Amino acid sequence: MNSFLLEMLWSVVILVVGFVLLIKGADYFVEGSSSVAKRLRVPSIIIGLTIVAMGTSLPECAVSITASLEGQNALAVSNVIGSNIFNLMVVSGFCAVFCSLPIEKDTLKKEFPFSIGCGILLLVLGYIGMIVGHLDGVILIALFAGYIIYMVRSALKARAAGADVEEEEYKILPVWKSILFIVGGIIAIKFGGDFVVDGAVVIATGFGLSENLIGLTIVACGTSLPELVTSVVAAKKNEVDMALGNVIGSNIFNVLLVLGVAATISPIAFIMENIIDIVILTLMSALVWMFGWTKQKVERKEGILMLVIYAVYLVYICVR
Repeated sequence: MNSFLLEMLWSVVILVVGFVLLIKGADYFVEGSSSVAKRLRVPSIIIGLTIVAMGTSLPECAVSITASLEGQNALAVSNVIGSNIFNLMVVSGFCAVFCSLPIEKDTLKKEFPFSIGCGILLLVLGYIGMIVGHLDGVILIALFAGYIIYMVRSALKARAAGADVEEEEYKILPVWKSILFIVGGIIAIKFGGDFVVDGAVVIATGFGLSENLIGLTIVACGTSLPELVTSVVAAKKNEVDMALGNVIGSNIFNVLLVLGVAATISPIAFIMENIIDIVILTLMSALVWMFGWTKQKVERKEGILMLVIYAVYLVYICVR
């Protein structure tokens, strides 16, 4: 009994250390990469749409790819689905509780429907043969590349037309520091992913829980911490103009890039629970999209409802 408790305690420590490495590693990687891009005179808007946007999905990416390489594919897919549900319902819901969440009309017309479409595509690919194979992974990555090209072109066109495009300034670090941040960030992300997967698998096995449940809850919440912290801080400062847009962007990245890379490395076997969870994610996305269309914002009462729905979903996945 004592050895079991020690093993579980050690696994929890490994899991927490993994989350810290993932989050800090992603921060350093983004800072170093942004500095190099700025030094090469890449416009801030492109840095924001590519490096910084991908930075928030790096923890999910590291965990899913590590899980895929280790043959723990149940963890790879449940981590992405769980993170997307957490981002949409908890991160956005929390922000809306602090203050109303405005949604850009462009996000409602383009990114939001595209995000729902990505979920439906994953549902179809997973349901056919109950596996997302190498070719499916390539299709997802190709769609991701198309999405990035479209976003960059739209941003540059808007700036050329004199539209009010928010330009963020990124610090230019010394070259040695940028390289140190990038390499150190990659190493931290790599080991963080290993630790999270190893810790989660041991905890799941020890308590007789499924990898799917651990992926949907502990791992999904842990890898979504950067989005939650950033969004809540922004909401407290009343700077939430892009909060929901960032969540939608992160969700698109997770499905297309994270699962695309994971499936290309090793085919991901689906179980019926994955299919049900993707249907739930699609329905939740449609609900928040509907909230957005009513007044072009998500209000406090709707934010509370989103948090309640997530709590009900948590109870459901624990008892099923």
